[in-house]
Amino acid sequence: MKAEVVVIGGGVMGASIACHLARAGVRDVVLVERDELAAGSTSKAAGGVRAQFSDELNIRLGARSLEAFDRFEAETGQDIGLHKVGYLFLLSTPEEVASFEAGVRLQNSLGVPSRMLDPDEARRLSPLIVTDGLLAAAYSPDDGHCTPESVVHGYAATARRYGATVLRHTEVTGIDLHGDTITGVRTTKGRIATGTVICAAGAWSRAVGAMADVELPVEPLRRQIAVTEPVPDLPPDLPMTIDFTTSLYFHTEGPGLLVGMSDPDERPGFDTGTHDRWIPRLYEAMERRAPSLLDLRRTGGWAGLYELTPDHNALIGEAASPSRFLYATGFSGHGFLQGPAVGEVVRDLYLGRVPFVDVSPLSADRFAADALRPEANRV
Repeated sequence: MKAEVVVIGGGVMGASIACHLARAGVRDVVLVERDELAAGSTSKAAGGVRAQFSDELNIRLGARSLEAFDRFEAETGQDIGLHKVGYLFLLSTPEEVASFEAGVRLQNSLGVPSRMLDPDEARRLSPLIVTDGLLAAAYSPDDGHCTPESVVHGYAATARRYGATVLRHTEVTGIDLHGDTITGVRTTKGRIATGTVICAAGAWSRAVGAMADVELPVEPLRRQIAVTEPVPDLPPDLPMTIDFTTSLYFHTEGPGLLVGMSDPDERPGFDTGTHDRWIPRLYEAMERRAPSLLDLRRTGGWAGLYELTPDHNALIGEAASPSRFLYATGFSGHGFLQGPAVGEVVRDLYLGRVPFVDVSPLSADRFAADALRPEANRV
């Protein structure tokens, strides 16, 4: 089998990249996924979409993606369950308030309609919270949430329509090099002759990079989500609500709520089994900020992997060596929401065009150069 480009990873990033390449007229694009499409981290994502970040690059990538999610059904025919209900960050310390005020100023300068709110306004938007100890909140009405698997299937179907090949249940076992040149990708279903590889393998990217002698400092970390029973009188426009101090977050999921938070005791690794060790801390955060959630029965939940980098910011670029090894990974929890824009950027890097935003600060080389680019607005 031959391909112009082999994209490794069938989550939102790989599907978006394959779709953007195929729609740009790149022939023989092959997307390789070792399981089902969206079976990795994408299907386990909370589905939040936003442009409220502290880093200008992330704001631009988030805002560009929000525009794409708006057009998604019209362009692909796929309903992605987009709920434009906003993101509401609840802030309890002067440091958080100062950081988000600076973030809102930057976001506003880039056209994002975010704003600071007082605690009473925050409670009107998200009536499940209590305002004790709350100093302020940050809100943007353009943010929201949608269904990650639907986005992947919409991109993959569109990529196929434009001539791309999607190989499922096909694991990459090696990348063949001749000097500085990629000559092929070995898989469990045979070799694909190609001169270009794009790594979009999420939490598994370090191993893919190693096959081409490219260091991608990505580390997997389990994150868990719980789903509740139906909640009576749940406001249909309840925003994605995040208690920034504890990282507790919730949004509507059908007639109930999807609830999650980070677990500081979690150690890096690929285990996606669920456990209840995080529940006492979750309940503590609920008691402090949204005590009515404690009365809700858990009806389900799951665990997925964040793909963390040392500065909690993405790796996007093209390796210096071997030639034509590109990567888009390490999004540290905000990959799903940036998938549309990053697909566009990687397409342009492949075609030698200037992307709509300069992603060179997100090169994997920044760690060797000690040019970290931390993102503060992470959950």
